[in-house]
Amino acid sequence: MTNTEPTATDQTDTDSEPTDDSTDTILVSSLETSTGKTAITLALARLAQREGDSVGYMKPKGTSLQSNVGKTLDEDPLLARELLDLDAEMHDLEPVVYSPTFIEQAIRGREDPAELRERVSEAFETLADGTDRLFLEGGGEYDIGGIVDLTDVDIAALLDARVVLVASYTVPGDIDDVLAAADAFGDRLAGVIFNDVPDAAYDPLETDVVPFLEGRGIPVFGVVPSEQVLSGVTVDELAAELGASMLVDAGADAYIERFTVGAMGGDSALRHFRRTKDAAVITGGDRAEIHRAALEAPGIRCLILTGGHRPSGTIIGQATERGTPILTVQTDTLTTVERAEDVVRSGRTRNVETVDRMEQLLGDHAAIDSILAADSDRQQ
Repeated sequence: MTNTEPTATDQTDTDSEPTDDSTDTILVSSLETSTGKTAITLALARLAQREGDSVGYMKPKGTSLQSNVGKTLDEDPLLARELLDLDAEMHDLEPVVYSPTFIEQAIRGREDPAELRERVSEAFETLADGTDRLFLEGGGEYDIGGIVDLTDVDIAALLDARVVLVASYTVPGDIDDVLAAADAFGDRLAGVIFNDVPDAAYDPLETDVVPFLEGRGIPVFGVVPSEQVLSGVTVDELAAELGASMLVDAGADAYIERFTVGAMGGDSALRHFRRTKDAAVITGGDRAEIHRAALEAPGIRCLILTGGHRPSGTIIGQATERGTPILTVQTDTLTTVERAEDVVRSGRTRNVETVDRMEQLLGDHAAIDSILAADSDRQQ
């Protein structure tokens, strides 16, 4: 739906825009969550530091929350402060906490978009003071925040930022989303980084898709291949985060990238499990037919059994023989799935080693000089 009414962005760009023209502002946005946006933002900031630039970081709209209420439990600004050695207050690093409670209040008219924009602008000016580059991290998907006129598109306009868009790619149809985002950001879009690209999609992306996008005036800064250390967590790490008991610990160093729920019959489950890779099956501890099917599928790396049930000795023996770990948890299947997915999402970005590795990947697969180059066309 096209909005023909004047927006808060249209009304306040002139009088709210920051006055510090000396700071180069880069907003790293994304099409969806869990694309590696945090790791890429911090890796770019560190690469700029290595070039001698003084850098800052800001996440105008905090969305990576572990609680509905409270000031913030978003770990991204905390990691940024540690990695970049920043002396900045959390209320400046993340001026708006976009929690479910905040959204409810905004819908009821208890949050003023103009005041929020002013809060973001003031935090920006504080953080930009004395820095050569300020890296802004977008909040989840680029269009989140429309309730208070603070989508990534709005923030890029408000803070006069150029945008680096992080996208995933599996099939050609994914490019529709890139084109839609490019249209939304307009001239502020500097270019795209494709991240976590699977092997099967890598060559077609470089050969066909990149020339297509560049022919449409959308630069592609890099195509970063998928790598297990960035795409998931080990079974050991997952067990610790879930508070699980490990009945079989052989193969506990395997990486888990995705989860599948065993809620079907045994034959259907086996067909389904054989189509997946580097996955953990989450199912009830009393579903022996699902356990057997999972142990026959080569792409299943782990069984997570819910409800506190212990499998039969036969299943434990088969898992031990095949080197497939079995974890047991007391929670139900739905709760376990939600918690496990949160662990994988957070494990991708929120540690120093991940950012270190992303620096290396960007150095090998992305045009860093082009990303960090001043946007001279806009400044003329």
